[in-house]
Amino acid sequence: MKNKIPSSLFKFSLLLFLMVLNSCSSSSDDYVAVETSPVILNLAEVPYSKLSDYKFFEGDIKNLQPAYGVLPYKPTSELFSEYAKKSRFVWMPNGTKATYTSDAEVLNLPVGAALIKTFYYNNVQPANATKIIETRVMIRKSTGWIFAEYVWNEDQTDALLQMTGSTVSISWLDENNAPQQVDYKIPAANDCRMCHDVSAESKPIGIKPQNLNSNYNYTSGTKNQLSKWVEFGYLENNLPATIVSIVDYKDTSKSLDLRVRSYFDINCAHCHQNGGNADFTTIRMAFSETANPTNMGVCIGGLQVPGITHGYIVTPQDTSQSTLFYMMNTTNPGFRMPRVGRTIVHQEGVQLIEQWINSLPICN
Repeated sequence: MKNKIPSSLFKFSLLLFLMVLNSCSSSSDDYVAVETSPVILNLAEVPYSKLSDYKFFEGDIKNLQPAYGVLPYKPTSELFSEYAKKSRFVWMPNGTKATYTSDAEVLNLPVGAALIKTFYYNNVQPANATKIIETRVMIRKSTGWIFAEYVWNEDQTDALLQMTGSTVSISWLDENNAPQQVDYKIPAANDCRMCHDVSAESKPIGIKPQNLNSNYNYTSGTKNQLSKWVEFGYLENNLPATIVSIVDYKDTSKSLDLRVRSYFDINCAHCHQNGGNADFTTIRMAFSETANPTNMGVCIGGLQVPGITHGYIVTPQDTSQSTLFYMMNTTNPGFRMPRVGRTIVHQEGVQLIEQWINSLPICN
Protein backbone atom coordinates (compact mmCIF):
# COMPACT_ATOMS: atom_id res chain seq x y z
CA MET A 1 0.00 0.00 0.00
CA LYS A 2 1.29 3.48 -0.86
CA ASN A 3 2.00 5.84 2.00
CA LYS A 4 -0.51 8.70 2.19
CA ILE A 5 0.54 12.29 3.07
CA PRO A 6 -1.41 13.55 6.05
CA SER A 7 -3.88 16.21 4.97
CA SER A 8 -2.64 18.66 7.61
CA LEU A 9 0.93 18.45 6.27
CA PHE A 10 -0.30 18.84 2.71
CA LYS A 11 -2.25 21.97 3.59
CA PHE A 12 0.72 23.49 5.41
CA SER A 13 3.04 22.80 2.46
CA LEU A 14 0.56 24.31 0.04
CA LEU A 15 0.15 27.42 2.19
CA LEU A 16 3.92 27.86 2.43
CA PHE A 17 4.28 27.50 -1.34
CA LEU A 18 1.61 30.13 -1.97
CA MET A 19 3.27 32.54 0.47
CA VAL A 20 6.61 32.20 -1.30
CA LEU A 21 4.95 32.55 -4.68
CA ASN A 22 3.11 35.65 -3.54
CA SER A 23 6.29 37.27 -2.20
CA CYS A 24 8.01 36.75 -5.54
CA SER A 25 5.16 38.23 -7.55
CA SER A 26 4.18 41.11 -5.27
CA SER A 27 3.64 44.57 -6.70
CA SER A 28 6.70 46.59 -7.67
CA ASP A 29 5.36 49.30 -5.37
CA ASP A 30 6.44 47.14 -2.43
CA TYR A 31 10.01 46.81 -3.69
CA VAL A 32 12.55 49.16 -2.09
CA ALA A 33 15.83 49.38 -3.99
CA VAL A 34 19.10 49.73 -2.12
CA GLU A 35 20.57 52.93 -3.50
CA THR A 36 24.19 52.76 -4.61
CA SER A 37 26.60 55.49 -5.51
CA PRO A 38 27.40 55.97 -9.23
CA VAL A 39 30.82 57.43 -8.40
CA ILE A 40 33.73 55.88 -10.27
CA LEU A 41 37.02 56.14 -8.41
CA ASN A 42 39.68 53.63 -9.40
CA LEU A 43 42.78 54.36 -7.36
CA ALA A 44 44.98 52.82 -10.04
CA GLU A 45 43.69 55.31 -12.64
CA VAL A 46 43.09 58.60 -10.81
CA PRO A 47 43.43 61.45 -11.34
CA TYR A 48 41.10 61.31 -14.34
CA SER A 49 41.44 63.76 -17.20
CA LYS A 50 37.97 65.27 -16.65
CA LEU A 51 35.95 66.05 -13.54
CA SER A 52 32.89 64.42 -15.11
CA ASP A 53 34.72 61.07 -15.23
CA TYR A 54 34.22 60.66 -11.48
CA LYS A 55 30.39 60.91 -11.67
CA PHE A 56 30.33 63.03 -8.52
CA PHE A 57 27.43 65.09 -9.87
CA GLU A 58 24.20 64.20 -11.60
CA GLY A 59 22.41 66.13 -14.33
CA ASP A 60 24.00 69.28 -15.72
CA ILE A 61 27.41 69.20 -14.03
CA LYS A 62 27.59 72.97 -13.52
CA ASN A 63 24.64 72.74 -11.12
CA LEU A 64 26.88 70.71 -8.76
CA GLN A 65 23.98 68.48 -7.79
CA PRO A 66 25.65 65.69 -5.81
CA ALA A 67 25.10 62.08 -6.78
CA TYR A 68 24.08 59.58 -4.12
CA GLY A 69 26.89 59.12 -1.62
CA VAL A 70 28.43 62.54 -2.32
CA LEU A 71 27.71 64.36 0.92
CA PRO A 72 27.89 68.16 1.19
CA TYR A 73 29.56 69.84 4.13
CA LYS A 74 30.60 73.32 5.25
CA PRO A 75 33.17 74.28 7.91
CA THR A 76 31.82 76.50 10.68
CA SER A 77 34.47 79.06 9.76
CA GLU A 78 35.70 79.20 6.17
CA LEU A 79 39.12 79.92 4.72
CA PHE A 80 39.26 83.23 2.81
CA SER A 81 40.08 82.71 -0.87
CA GLU A 82 39.80 85.95 -2.87
CA TYR A 83 36.10 86.25 -1.95
CA ALA A 84 35.31 83.14 -3.98
CA LYS A 85 32.32 81.12 -2.89
CA LYS A 86 32.80 77.40 -2.31
CA SER A 87 30.86 74.18 -2.35
CA ARG A 88 32.35 71.16 -0.59
CA PHE A 89 31.55 67.44 -0.73
CA VAL A 90 32.93 64.20 0.67
CA TRP A 91 32.66 60.72 -0.82
CA MET A 92 33.80 57.38 0.58
CA PRO A 93 33.83 53.85 -0.82
CA ASN A 94 30.95 51.62 0.24
CA GLY A 95 31.48 50.06 3.65
CA THR A 96 34.22 52.45 4.77
CA LYS A 97 34.13 55.10 7.49
CA ALA A 98 36.18 57.96 8.84
CA THR A 99 37.44 57.83 12.41
CA TYR A 100 37.73 60.47 15.13
CA THR A 101 41.14 61.23 16.65
CA SER A 102 40.61 64.49 18.53
CA ASP A 103 38.58 67.69 18.31
CA ALA A 104 41.45 69.59 16.69
CA GLU A 105 42.76 66.93 14.28
CA VAL A 106 41.27 66.26 10.86
CA LEU A 107 39.06 63.20 10.64
CA ASN A 108 40.99 60.15 9.49
CA LEU A 109 39.33 59.29 6.18
CA PRO A 110 39.68 55.81 4.67
CA VAL A 111 41.72 54.88 1.61
CA GLY A 112 39.65 55.64 -1.47
CA ALA A 113 37.91 58.68 0.04
CA ALA A 114 37.62 61.94 -1.88
CA LEU A 115 37.11 65.56 -0.88
CA ILE A 116 35.69 67.79 -3.61
CA LYS A 117 35.84 71.60 -3.34
CA THR A 118 34.59 73.94 -6.06
CA PHE A 119 35.34 77.68 -6.26
CA TYR A 120 32.97 80.05 -8.04
CA TYR A 121 31.69 83.63 -8.20
CA ASN A 122 28.18 84.99 -8.56
CA ASN A 123 27.26 88.15 -10.49
CA VAL A 124 30.28 87.86 -12.77
CA GLN A 125 30.41 90.67 -15.31
CA PRO A 126 29.43 91.52 -17.96
CA ALA A 127 26.75 88.78 -18.09
CA ASN A 128 25.98 89.02 -14.34
CA ALA A 129 26.15 85.22 -14.19
CA THR A 130 27.62 82.53 -11.99
CA LYS A 131 31.05 81.37 -13.13
CA ILE A 132 32.79 78.28 -11.78
CA ILE A 133 36.57 78.66 -11.80
CA GLU A 134 38.05 75.44 -10.44
CA THR A 135 37.36 72.22 -8.58
CA ARG A 136 40.00 70.70 -6.32
CA VAL A 137 39.81 67.00 -5.56
CA MET A 138 41.85 65.37 -2.80
CA ILE A 139 41.97 61.57 -3.00
CA ARG A 140 43.39 59.29 -0.37
CA LYS A 141 45.50 56.48 -1.78
CA SER A 142 47.27 53.80 0.26
CA THR A 143 50.43 55.91 -0.05
CA GLY A 144 48.73 59.13 1.12
CA TRP A 145 46.66 62.02 -0.21
CA ILE A 146 47.02 63.27 -3.78
CA PHE A 147 45.77 66.50 -5.37
CA ALA A 148 43.84 66.81 -8.61
CA GLU A 149 43.13 70.31 -9.92
CA TYR A 150 40.33 70.77 -12.48
CA VAL A 151 39.81 74.03 -14.41
CA TRP A 152 36.33 74.68 -15.82
CA ASN A 153 35.82 75.49 -19.47
CA GLU A 154 34.10 78.66 -20.67
CA ASP A 155 30.87 76.79 -21.48
CA GLN A 156 30.78 75.40 -17.92
CA THR A 157 30.15 71.92 -19.28
CA ASP A 158 33.17 70.24 -17.64
CA ALA A 159 36.52 70.82 -15.97
CA LEU A 160 39.86 69.50 -17.22
CA LEU A 161 42.84 68.30 -15.20
CA GLN A 162 45.52 71.00 -14.94
CA MET A 163 48.31 70.79 -12.38
CA THR A 164 50.61 73.57 -13.60
CA GLY A 165 48.65 76.56 -12.29
CA SER A 166 47.16 79.52 -14.16
CA THR A 167 45.47 82.89 -13.65
CA VAL A 168 41.92 83.96 -14.50
CA SER A 169 40.76 87.59 -14.42
CA ILE A 170 37.38 87.89 -12.69
CA SER A 171 35.14 90.96 -12.33
CA TRP A 172 32.01 90.66 -10.23
CA LEU A 173 29.51 92.59 -8.14
CA ASP A 174 29.74 91.88 -4.43
CA GLU A 175 26.88 91.54 -1.95
CA ASN A 176 26.63 95.34 -1.75
CA ASN A 177 26.43 95.55 -5.57
CA ALA A 178 29.90 97.13 -5.65
CA PRO A 179 32.25 96.17 -8.52
CA GLN A 180 35.22 93.97 -7.59
CA GLN A 181 38.09 92.51 -9.60
CA VAL A 182 40.80 89.93 -9.00
CA ASP A 183 43.39 88.05 -11.00
CA TYR A 184 42.42 84.72 -9.51
CA LYS A 185 45.32 82.31 -9.23
CA ILE A 186 44.55 78.64 -9.80
CA PRO A 187 47.18 76.77 -7.79
CA ALA A 188 49.84 74.44 -9.06
CA ALA A 189 50.58 71.22 -7.18
CA ASN A 190 53.40 72.81 -5.17
CA ASP A 191 51.08 75.65 -4.10
CA CYS A 192 48.70 73.07 -2.63
CA ARG A 193 51.51 71.48 -0.66
CA MET A 194 52.51 74.79 0.92
CA CYS A 195 49.27 74.75 2.92
CA HIS A 196 48.43 71.06 3.09
CA ASP A 197 51.79 69.51 3.96
CA VAL A 198 52.62 68.74 7.59
CA SER A 199 56.07 67.19 8.06
CA ALA A 200 56.11 66.49 4.29
CA GLU A 201 52.80 64.59 4.43
CA SER A 202 49.78 66.08 2.65
CA LYS A 203 46.58 66.32 4.70
CA PRO A 204 43.15 67.94 4.43
CA ILE A 205 42.53 71.14 6.39
CA GLY A 206 38.86 71.87 7.01
CA ILE A 207 37.46 68.55 8.25
CA LYS A 208 38.34 68.86 11.91
CA PRO A 209 35.53 67.81 14.27
CA GLN A 210 35.74 71.23 15.92
CA ASN A 211 34.93 72.79 12.53
CA LEU A 212 32.12 70.40 11.54
CA ASN A 213 30.24 70.46 14.83
CA SER A 214 27.58 72.77 13.39
CA ASN A 215 24.31 72.50 11.49
CA TYR A 216 23.93 72.18 7.72
CA ASN A 217 20.73 72.58 5.74
CA TYR A 218 20.54 69.28 3.84
CA THR A 219 17.76 68.54 1.33
CA SER A 220 16.24 66.27 3.98
CA GLY A 221 16.37 68.99 6.65
CA THR A 222 18.80 70.74 8.97
CA LYS A 223 21.13 68.50 10.97
CA ASN A 224 24.41 68.60 12.83
CA GLN A 225 27.09 67.67 10.31
CA LEU A 226 28.95 65.18 12.49
CA SER A 227 25.64 63.48 13.32
CA LYS A 228 24.83 63.36 9.60
CA TRP A 229 28.16 61.70 8.81
CA VAL A 230 27.48 59.09 11.50
CA GLU A 231 23.91 58.56 10.30
CA PHE A 232 25.01 58.17 6.69
CA GLY A 233 27.70 55.67 7.64
CA TYR A 234 30.64 57.95 6.89
CA LEU A 235 31.89 58.29 10.48
CA GLU A 236 32.38 55.88 13.37
CA ASN A 237 29.88 56.53 16.14
CA ASN A 238 32.49 57.07 18.83
CA LEU A 239 32.49 60.85 19.18
CA PRO A 240 32.92 62.36 22.66
CA ALA A 241 29.86 63.80 24.37
CA THR A 242 31.36 67.29 24.13
CA ILE A 243 33.51 68.71 21.33
CA VAL A 244 35.39 71.96 21.93
CA SER A 245 34.41 73.79 18.76
CA ILE A 246 35.28 76.97 16.93
CA VAL A 247 32.65 79.56 16.02
CA ASP A 248 31.75 81.35 12.81
CA TYR A 249 34.07 84.35 12.89
CA LYS A 250 31.40 86.39 11.09
CA ASP A 251 28.90 85.80 13.90
CA THR A 252 28.93 89.02 15.94
CA SER A 253 26.84 87.39 18.67
CA LYS A 254 29.93 85.40 19.66
CA SER A 255 32.76 86.81 21.77
CA LEU A 256 35.50 88.76 19.99
CA ASP A 257 38.14 86.41 21.40
CA LEU A 258 36.43 83.27 20.05
CA ARG A 259 35.84 84.88 16.65
CA VAL A 260 39.50 85.91 16.30
CA ARG A 261 40.80 82.52 17.41
CA SER A 262 38.42 80.81 14.98
CA TYR A 263 39.59 83.08 12.16
CA PHE A 264 43.24 82.27 12.84
CA ASP A 265 42.52 78.55 13.12
CA ILE A 266 41.03 78.19 9.64
CA ASN A 267 43.19 80.80 7.88
CA CYS A 268 46.58 80.38 9.54
CA ALA A 269 46.92 77.25 11.69
CA HIS A 270 47.68 74.83 8.84
CA CYS A 271 51.02 76.62 8.29
CA HIS A 272 51.65 77.85 11.84
CA GLN A 273 51.96 74.43 13.44
CA ASN A 274 54.71 71.93 14.15
CA GLY A 275 55.80 70.55 10.80
CA GLY A 276 53.88 73.22 8.87
CA ASN A 277 55.23 75.67 6.31
CA ALA A 278 55.66 78.34 9.03
CA ASP A 279 57.05 76.00 11.67
CA PHE A 280 60.17 78.21 11.90
CA THR A 281 58.17 80.95 13.67
CA THR A 282 57.03 80.92 17.29
CA ILE A 283 53.44 81.70 16.26
CA ARG A 284 50.91 78.90 16.74
CA MET A 285 47.39 79.60 15.50
CA ALA A 286 45.40 76.42 16.19
CA PHE A 287 42.22 77.06 18.19
CA SER A 288 43.45 74.63 20.83
CA GLU A 289 46.60 76.73 21.35
CA THR A 290 45.40 80.33 21.18
CA ALA A 291 43.77 80.55 24.60
CA ASN A 292 47.31 81.77 25.37
CA PRO A 293 47.53 85.12 23.49
CA THR A 294 51.33 84.97 23.27
CA ASN A 295 50.93 82.13 20.75
CA MET A 296 49.20 84.69 18.49
CA GLY A 297 52.14 87.07 18.87
CA VAL A 298 50.70 89.42 21.49
CA CYS A 299 53.63 91.38 22.98
CA ILE A 300 56.09 89.11 21.13
CA GLY A 301 58.86 90.52 18.92
CA GLY A 302 58.52 89.85 15.21
CA LEU A 303 60.21 90.26 11.84
CA GLN A 304 60.95 93.72 10.52
CA VAL A 305 58.37 94.98 8.05
CA PRO A 306 58.08 98.37 6.29
CA GLY A 307 57.03 101.16 8.63
CA ILE A 308 57.36 99.19 11.87
CA THR A 309 60.51 99.83 13.86
CA HIS A 310 59.68 99.06 17.47
CA GLY A 311 56.46 97.07 17.43
CA TYR A 312 55.52 93.52 18.31
CA ILE A 313 53.84 90.88 16.15
CA VAL A 314 50.72 92.16 17.90
CA THR A 315 51.09 95.47 19.71
CA PRO A 316 47.96 95.99 21.83
CA GLN A 317 45.96 99.10 20.91
CA ASP A 318 48.34 99.97 18.07
CA THR A 319 47.77 98.39 14.66
CA SER A 320 50.41 100.66 13.12
CA GLN A 321 53.07 98.85 15.15
CA SER A 322 51.67 95.31 14.76
CA THR A 323 53.47 93.25 12.13
CA LEU A 324 50.60 90.74 11.98
CA PHE A 325 48.17 93.52 11.08
CA TYR A 326 50.54 94.86 8.41
CA MET A 327 50.88 91.41 6.82
CA MET A 328 47.12 90.91 6.73
CA ASN A 329 46.56 94.38 5.26
CA THR A 330 49.15 94.31 2.46
CA THR A 331 49.19 92.79 -1.01
CA ASN A 332 52.99 92.85 -1.17
CA PRO A 333 53.86 89.19 -1.98
CA GLY A 334 57.01 89.42 0.13
CA PHE A 335 55.09 90.20 3.31
CA ARG A 336 51.42 89.30 2.93
CA MET A 337 49.86 86.58 5.02
CA PRO A 338 48.78 84.06 4.01
CA ARG A 339 51.45 83.91 1.29
CA VAL A 340 49.30 81.78 -1.02
CA GLY A 341 45.55 81.70 -1.53
CA ARG A 342 45.06 85.46 -1.59
CA THR A 343 46.33 88.45 -3.57
CA ILE A 344 43.73 90.96 -2.34
CA VAL A 345 42.99 92.08 1.21
CA HIS A 346 40.25 90.37 3.18
CA GLN A 347 38.66 93.57 4.42
CA GLU A 348 36.29 91.92 6.89
CA GLY A 349 39.12 89.86 8.34
CA VAL A 350 41.31 92.95 8.72
CA GLN A 351 38.49 94.79 10.48
CA LEU A 352 38.01 91.87 12.87
CA ILE A 353 41.71 91.77 13.78
CA GLU A 354 41.86 95.56 14.12
CA GLN A 355 38.96 95.45 16.59
CA TRP A 356 40.70 92.70 18.53
CA ILE A 357 44.09 94.46 18.67
CA ASN A 358 42.45 97.64 19.93
CA SER A 359 40.72 95.67 22.69
CA LEU A 360 43.90 94.13 24.15
CA PRO A 361 45.55 95.34 27.35
CA ILE A 362 48.86 97.15 27.00
CA CYS A 363 52.00 94.99 27.32
CA ASN A 364 53.66 95.00 30.74
